[in-house]
Amino acid sequence: MQLSGEYYFSKPPQAVWDGLMNPDVLAGCIPGCRSIETDGPNRYRAVANVRVGPVSGNYTATVALSDLDPPKSYTMTIEGSGNLGFVNGTSTVTLTPADDGGTTVHVDVDSQVGGAVARVGQRMMGSVAKGMLDRFFGCLAESV
Repeated sequence: MQLSGEYYFSKPPQAVWDGLMNPDVLAGCIPGCRSIETDGPNRYRAVANVRVGPVSGNYTATVALSDLDPPKSYTMTIEGSGNLGFVNGTSTVTLTPADDGGTTVHVDVDSQVGGAVARVGQRMMGSVAKGMLDRFFGCLAESV
């Protein structure tokens, strides 16, 4: 599944970058996040409860950040599994200064989801994933 989004922040790129790199901010903004902890340099381990239509499940994921170019861009790789299946994906996040001093964040996601959650919620996966992305960046905008 591929999706993308573009989000505007009234803060400068460095402030947005700092929010994106702060595990406490991330834990408060990732929908369903139960915990997130550092698991090495630019690596995190997260636990989240995800609901897709009538099914929900707990997922444990490893998140690795690479190609860091502060405060401009990075790549995020996620490998997760849970009682209802798996999710793997890569996201490219690009921060661009806006003319008014704010920041535009562009996100491109390429992911694969399998298991019961994909079978049951196949028709809803795209809209659920986009909704989670929108909620995350909406929360982040309020947090930075």
